[in-house]
Amino acid sequence: MNPFSSGTRLRDMIRAIRACKTAAEERAVVRKECAAIRASVSENDPDYRHRNLAKLMFIHMLGYPTHFGQMECLKLIASAGFPEKRIGYLGLMLLLDERQEVLMLVTNSLKQDLNHNNQYIVGLALCALGNICSAEMARDLAPEVERLMQFRDPNIRKKDGRGAALCSIRIIRKVPDLAENFMHPATNLLKEKHHGVLITGVQLCTEICKVSVEALEHFRKKSTEVLVKVLKDVVNSPYAPEYDIAGITDPFLHIRLLRLLKVLGHDDANSSDCMNDILAQVATKTESNKNAGNAILYECVETIMSIEDTSGLRVLAINILGRFLSNRDNNIRYVALNMLMKAITVDGQAVQRHRATILECVKDSDASIRKRALELIYVLVNESNVKPLAKELIDYLEVSDPEFKGDLTAKICSIVEKFSPEKIWYIDQMLKVLSEAGNYVKDEVWHGLIVVISNASDLHGYTVRSLYRAFQAAVEQECLVRVAVWCIGEYGEMLVNNVGMLEIEEPITVTESDAVDVIEIAIKRHTSDLTTRAMALIALLKLSCRFPSCSQRIKDIIVQCKGSLVLELQQRSIEFNSIVGKHQNISSALVERMPVLDEATYLGRRAGSMLATVSTSSGASLNLPNGVAKPPAAPLVDLLDLSSDDTPVPSSSGGDFLHDLLGVDLSVGSSQSGTTQVPKAGTDVLLDLLSIGTPSPAQSSISTPDILSSIQDNKMPANTLERLSSPSSISMQAPSPAGAAPMMDLLDGFGPSQPLPEDNGPVYPSIIAYESNTLRLTFNFSKTPGNPQTASVQASFTNLSPNIYTDFIFQAAVPKFLQLHLDPASGNTLPASGNGSITQNLRVTNSQHGKKPIVMRMRIAYKMNNKDVLEEGQINNFPRDL
Repeated sequence: MNPFSSGTRLRDMIRAIRACKTAAEERAVVRKECAAIRASVSENDPDYRHRNLAKLMFIHMLGYPTHFGQMECLKLIASAGFPEKRIGYLGLMLLLDERQEVLMLVTNSLKQDLNHNNQYIVGLALCALGNICSAEMARDLAPEVERLMQFRDPNIRKKDGRGAALCSIRIIRKVPDLAENFMHPATNLLKEKHHGVLITGVQLCTEICKVSVEALEHFRKKSTEVLVKVLKDVVNSPYAPEYDIAGITDPFLHIRLLRLLKVLGHDDANSSDCMNDILAQVATKTESNKNAGNAILYECVETIMSIEDTSGLRVLAINILGRFLSNRDNNIRYVALNMLMKAITVDGQAVQRHRATILECVKDSDASIRKRALELIYVLVNESNVKPLAKELIDYLEVSDPEFKGDLTAKICSIVEKFSPEKIWYIDQMLKVLSEAGNYVKDEVWHGLIVVISNASDLHGYTVRSLYRAFQAAVEQECLVRVAVWCIGEYGEMLVNNVGMLEIEEPITVTESDAVDVIEIAIKRHTSDLTTRAMALIALLKLSCRFPSCSQRIKDIIVQCKGSLVLELQQRSIEFNSIVGKHQNISSALVERMPVLDEATYLGRRAGSMLATVSTSSGASLNLPNGVAKPPAAPLVDLLDLSSDDTPVPSSSGGDFLHDLLGVDLSVGSSQSGTTQVPKAGTDVLLDLLSIGTPSPAQSSISTPDILSSIQDNKMPANTLERLSSPSSISMQAPSPAGAAPMMDLLDGFGPSQPLPEDNGPVYPSIIAYESNTLRLTFNFSKTPGNPQTASVQASFTNLSPNIYTDFIFQAAVPKFLQLHLDPASGNTLPASGNGSITQNLRVTNSQHGKKPIVMRMRIAYKMNNKDVLEEGQINNFPRDL
């Protein structure tokens, strides 16, 4: 016989395929066999049809296409004999799915077989329908399936009734509207004694309850007591070999019953009361030394947690989960931790009793259990237990795996920050974390620590001494080094003089040279990054004034960075060396101790609650002193602080927080009016020193001082070191031929736009928006008829002083519910003594018109006698109906 003819037996084809040594040989055998089957199909040979289909099913399982055999399935299903139908239905389930159009042709055959006298053929049809039923088939064949569930003959119901129930589940999932048709037959199945019929009936009831609220209420009233009785009989039944698994009677039926009771008892007090006793019995009588028993207990706990239950039963359920945590099986411990995570919202006190066991799971060798236990501990922490739990976690941090340190460190830091009872405890715990896992700590953590240290004035000495000790023991931890360097730079004299000693401290002797050693080590460590070295240079600059005896050594260390390949360090080194060597008259004021950092502002920034920054034009660039152009980095952030005029203004992002740490005072002392401000001046010495704000002869740009710098007492720049680490001048476009330089448009870019018409409808009263001793700003208003949300504003600037103002720039910012458009100003030179004015048109659109008034933050920069002056304020006196 030809080995590749249609008469070849299935076993011979399998043997030929398995004998192939390469994939190419296998493909050749399959290709020849498929060709023989196609030839047989084209000849319509009925003798070998069932054999061909069996071969196709094996070829299909190997992954080869077999679509050409789909019609053979339908022919075998339509034949009269049971063997042919069996192969045909098997092929139908394997080779086709519900998306195939061919499936529509089999609906009539299925309907005939569902009404067949042979119960085995009926079983074949139910099995096929339950596997590949589509929505259309479900609607057509649902009556036949419903009829099969209602046979009175127990033998037929035992076989076909189970198949019909399982098939009904598929039908309900495809067409939920048919659920009510199966409600009463499903209720009758719950009264059966045979466990197979019971399981299918319970599963069908569960599916119906999920898709129909009416059915759920029906089962609550009619079937809850029946299900409780069935479960009680199963729990108390004697040994039955037919259903016994590991000494437990039919655990599958146990679990199905418990799941249905969970659905019925959810949010229903009456049903929950009905099942309380049996749930307690299942929880106490089921043995937990076998896997089947653990499965029943877990399902019982899930049911107890879902129903309207008493606290006593919940405590019993949580105690079962506590026992699971002591099990050696990792899967059981993992599901117990998952369930405890849900249970803590229901009865947190009961879960707290198992805190020690959960804490041991944090130290487990299995990574999944460690992570889940850590999440659970994080939820369990409160003010009363934070100290012991934090101690345990920090102790484990020393021996934990490197891949787990990141998650563990983040949780510990969050716990300590959230539940810290006092600042000294917070500082101690954070220093321990930084000493053990400083390289895994995120930036916002050590930023927050510095903010807390800044606010704890009575702990400055204690903190800097603790950091000095920690630095000696853990110099390789980068974040610890940063915090230590910052604190020594700020409070170095307290370290040397033992200022603020606490009773719990041991005396320590540190010389000025020792303090400088710490900073030098931080700079010269090969693992130190740019941030650490930049902070160390700042600290050295501060110590140069506080430790005069070490000033020459400090200068030598700073000079060593002149040859750094990192441009930032090179620039800082040159500038700081100039300050230390040539400008002693301003260095003491320049390196004064930082003001207290505002905790509320920092927390608000971390939470992302600050207003969005209004940026400058996309075409603008910021010129650094070394000539490298960078994109602007949120220069107008404090303009957006419309809620308060006397609080420090945060930077626009967490990344700019480092500028604060390096000595930038962002506080803006402005007063409200309409508003009156004293001009800020006195920056010319530092600008000359650092070559900031002076345009080169070859440039025709308008330079302004760094608007984030702040002036102390209006006399001397207090913390102007930001110029050394951030953009310091804004390059503007050259003046237009008409002499009108384009001004910085905060929302719409630099390019000039079409001027607004002078007469735009009703005219509102003019207001004096801002007035100081030297400058007056007047607003004239108009509106376009039919557009009440948009107001046109003409700003007019008048010079009240006898000096001419040059490089005049007006900037403004508004909250998110407003949109602001600025046209170019009429000029950039303001004549003295009111002999002329500069005008600029603004357009403000209020999306909350009638609900919220217009408010605006403004800033005016100009030069007077070649000195940079900055005036700023908030405008609140806009007309109410504008």
